[in-house]
Amino acid sequence: MKNRILSTDNSKTTILIRLMVGAVFLSEGIQKFLFADTLGAGRFAKIGLPSPEFLGSFVGSLEVVCGTLLLLGLFTRLASIPIIIIMLVAIATTKSQTLVDKGFWEMMHGSRTDWAMLLGSVFLLIKGGGFWSADKILTKNGA
Repeated sequence: MKNRILSTDNSKTTILIRLMVGAVFLSEGIQKFLFADTLGAGRFAKIGLPSPEFLGSFVGSLEVVCGTLLLLGLFTRLASIPIIIIMLVAIATTKSQTLVDKGFWEMMHGSRTDWAMLLGSVFLLIKGGGFWSADKILTKNGA
């Protein structure tokens, strides 16, 4: 089971997706704490999510931890799962109203980063961390 979680291919380009998704989520997670009124609990309250104080910290923490794991390529498949869930919730809670109010093309324009992060995370769930990852090092050493 452990080897399946850590398994990855020999792709040397996967690091590009890992760095993109990991850096964005590490940064966004940190900003949820630095700018809680606009990007963390305050934003969650504004869009009507329950327990915004708790959710702001919880989601920010997940983003920091999972973003860091993705940057390292450590437990890449597992780390991508919370990110996928975060992105699905973000799209559902913030972009659905844009779709209703402003239409399909405005929603697509406003959600381009969301889709890139969602699909990048799905890619990492499927492929793993790639050649230059801690997952690859651990599987080479028989972990």
